[in-house]
Amino acid sequence: MTKRPMKGMLTVLALLPFSTGPLFEMTSQDCLAIKDEVEDLEKGGINVIQINEPALREGLPLRKAEHAFYLNWAVRSFRITNVGVQDTTQIHTHICYSNFNDIIHSIIDMDADVITIENSRSDEKLLSVFCEGVKYGAGIGPANILWVNPDCALKTHKYAEVKPALQNMVVAAKLLHTQLASAK
Repeated sequence: MTKRPMKGMLTVLALLPFSTGPLFEMTSQDCLAIKDEVEDLEKGGINVIQINEPALREGLPLRKAEHAFYLNWAVRSFRITNVGVQDTTQIHTHICYSNFNDIIHSIIDMDADVITIENSRSDEKLLSVFCEGVKYGAGIGPANILWVNPDCALKTHKYAEVKPALQNMVVAAKLLHTQLASAK
């Protein structure tokens, strides 16, 4: 297929709060199934695996008194999916559209090696939490490295819709890389 490095991608966790049936039991079973997939990806030579979406915000109870229990459970569930991976395997996750400043410590507790957070609709407010003393591993990546990630919802669209979106993303990334290079 290719000799280039590839990232394995598993997207299932965001659906859990919206599933029917006993949530905690279903989640435990689903997380073990995801763990099996992670192990299969590792056996196949994939050492970068992205597990989406931890559903920290989506399933958060309305009652604030129940937040800590839910967040601890959600973090534990995420960690089950990748327990025992090799030290050489990077676990990535992506979190979509929300305000995460008040749950940033739960995000950190997930212990993912790389977290990409959708930030396009937040006026960079989310990034301010890292400037306020919150420590996450090495912090925000170097300013000279720009990652442009496609919207995770693209996987739900037909190829005819996805291709132009990805082409626009590549054009935008090249433009930003040119601007960053000339700003040095």
